[in-house]
Amino acid sequence: MSFFGKKESHRQGQMSAGTREAGAPETEAKIVLVKRRTRLEELVVRYNTIQQAQFYVERLGADFGDYLVEDQVYREALVQATEYLSVIGRVQQVDREHVSNFIFGAKDIVVVLGQDGLVANTLKYAGQQPLIGVNPDPKRWDGALLPFTTRELPAVVRDLMQNKRPLKEVRLAQAQLNDGQTLYAVNDLFIGRRTHVSARYELRINEHAEQQSSSGIIVSTGMGSTGWLRSVLAGAAGIASSAAGQSSRGALAPDPSFGWDSPYLYYSVREPYPSRTTSANLVFGKIDERQPLRIISQMPESGVIFSDGVENDYLEFGSGVEASISLAERRGLLAV
Repeated sequence: MSFFGKKESHRQGQMSAGTREAGAPETEAKIVLVKRRTRLEELVVRYNTIQQAQFYVERLGADFGDYLVEDQVYREALVQATEYLSVIGRVQQVDREHVSNFIFGAKDIVVVLGQDGLVANTLKYAGQQPLIGVNPDPKRWDGALLPFTTRELPAVVRDLMQNKRPLKEVRLAQAQLNDGQTLYAVNDLFIGRRTHVSARYELRINEHAEQQSSSGIIVSTGMGSTGWLRSVLAGAAGIASSAAGQSSRGALAPDPSFGWDSPYLYYSVREPYPSRTTSANLVFGKIDERQPLRIISQMPESGVIFSDGVENDYLEFGSGVEASISLAERRGLLAV
């Protein structure tokens, strides 16, 4: 029997079992379809009209036609996804900017019409509900977290409802402050200053502690290991090899066993600055369930912790506040 149950259709109490009203969905399941603005829509919000947006883009020498094509393809994918899903259940569209405040039901089916970043941000708030990532434009986006197209949606959703679709577990990171506030991350946490000036803090791992001044700390999950962490390692390897007069082809890369469900995280300190009062020894390492990373802020203003590149969803991290960075008990599930 399906976890969600079948909807019984009645017309004046006389319709026979197994039939349903024309246009009525197959089930009572609620399907949350998460969508985003296109680049064109973002420009129109900023410049009020398409004409003004076109003037701005073309004045900079860019191809405005590409913005129009991207917008059209995404809109068509959104219409198609909505039509397919409406046959199966009740569809509720949610815009990206409302995801952080949206209350997902325990039995909701969550569908995200990509890109990858939207999948990651939704996974952070969706709880234990399986999430289906859909690539709206496979010719444009690689979509590591978008294994499905809109045409595949009906089969994937029905499989999921009947517990026939395999799921992949994703381990999340969390930053917990000593005032009780908590922030979760699917890919990365950033701890530092809101601006480009140096962050000051004390870093503690195991029995070791160090005063540091840097451009901030990045904590990466297994899912985020191919993103920011890879960039950090590539930059470090490039600098090291250049200093040694060697080729940078042998650049460092994340451990290939660092999977999405790995029970550990990696932290890396960006551009640590050694001085009379600060050191640069504890700059890279592993965080697991037995040893969280502890950071005590020494930043009188603009200290923040944000996750997954969303700077407007942050915790204030001012002087004296202590953050404990660790694996989260919360886990995400992706349909594959």
